[in-house]
Amino acid sequence: MNLANASVGQLMIPVDDFDRGLAFYRDVLGLPFLFAAPPQMAFFMCGPVRLLVGVLPPAEKPQHGSAIYFRLSDIRAVHATLKEKGVRFRAEPHLVHRTPQSELWLAEFSDPDGNQLALMDERKTA
Repeated sequence: MNLANASVGQLMIPVDDFDRGLAFYRDVLGLPFLFAAPPQMAFFMCGPVRLLVGVLPPAEKPQHGSAIYFRLSDIRAVHATLKEKGVRFRAEPHLVHRTPQSELWLAEFSDPDGNQLALMDERKTA
């Protein structure tokens, strides 16, 4: 047995402040809020993947995490909306890769706890 047929069911995003993390992912990013288990866990949906935004127990050391890329179809519109809500992007949406069939656009940012996030738009060109 291995993970060949597995899929990602949930990603954990560590935060320092439960209320601030809940507000950012729900109110600023607009992710569908599922439920909370205060004072340390809030759950959201992002497509078929559930996100756990949670405060780590005091004895547990924060881990270095992977960046989460939110796939969408109109990076400029979402970028503008989030920027109006105070999200500070490292750069404007920019082209990072082009093939004869598609383009990959990214706009990177962080949540209030420094977790790396990005908007990602893959556009067909042909």
